Amino acid sequence: MTVAAKIRVLIADGSIVDRERIGALLRSDPGIEVVGEVTRGTSVVESIKRCRPDIVALGVMLPGGGGFETTREIMIEVPTPVVIVSNEADGQEVEASILALRAGALAIVARPPRDHNGGLDQAARHFISTVKGMAQVKVVRHWREQSRSVRAPSRPTPGARLQIVAIAASTGGPAALQQVLSELPGDFPAAVLVVQHIASGFVDGLATWLNALCSVKVKLATHGEAIQPHAVYVAPDGHHLGVDGRSRILLSLADPIGGFRPSASFLFESVARAFGPSSMHVILTGMGQDGVAGLRAARAAGAKILAQDEASSVVFGMPGAAVAAGLVDSVVPLAAVAREILAATTKEGNA
Repeated sequence: MTVAAKIRVLIADGSIVDRERIGALLRSDPGIEVVGEVTRGTSVVESIKRCRPDIVALGVMLPGGGGFETTREIMIEVPTPVVIVSNEADGQEVEASILALRAGALAIVARPPRDHNGGLDQAARHFISTVKGMAQVKVVRHWREQSRSVRAPSRPTPGARLQIVAIAASTGGPAALQQVLSELPGDFPAAVLVVQHIASGFVDGLATWLNALCSVKVKLATHGEAIQPHAVYVAPDGHHLGVDGRSRILLSLADPIGGFRPSASFLFESVARAFGPSSMHVILTGMGQDGVAGLRAARAAGAKILAQDEASSVVFGMPGAAVAAGLVDSVVPLAAVAREILAATTKEGNA
């Protein structure tokens, strides 16, 4: 019988206490092998070349580069899956973690607790499962940025009929959202609702980061607030996001759907029920199949459905499942998603 190869993990963290804690937790899983430990960001690339890990567990405040710079260099020099290890209670670390996602890190996990009381609690199990899951993702090489001209996005025509856009993403989503939302003009005539699967404690930082980079206003959704055009509402931790009628935000503590709260399916179904053909539903890069059930409701309601293509997705799980189910009107590369959304706000595009 063939024995499955262990997942090889490189730990990069400047704190000996955190390295020991992370190492002990990872070594508690028989399917994981810790192949090295690094204390400075400037040493990570060479360590990857030497150790050939399947994944790097990277402390976000790593000396000699930090999460963003180190991740960027990894993706340029030796593309390897990266999971950011961070403290969700530290605002500076949250901000740095979001930037690391933009640089190519796949996910954020909270630092493991100091004491497992002889076993693994939920946070510890989540840490291990995230590392093991992300180790299977095939990352692509990034290239050093060069100066280039930027084409202004096309502007929607007056009298747009599209009233709301629902977007869902998971692995690779923060960077994808940044690209899509930053191409919408400040007077974009529809509201946008977003579900992004992300570690607890980091969604506020995500919304703040996106708001700083986008012309449209990006904020965490608040239950009962009026839905406005030119605004992006992001689902907060632990709450489903939807709409109450056609005018107000709905946050719900209903049971998780497929293990997720917020769930893409909850968002899509809620928006489709209220807005029907005047809504657009976009499913971006992510693991799993969250969103498929909700897109069935959107399809039945006559809404337009758009999926990111496989070539531009970090993980084609969520959009791929929607495509396989025959629920998608258009499959486009990430670079074309904003253009499709803008086209749908014209009378011709939403006829």
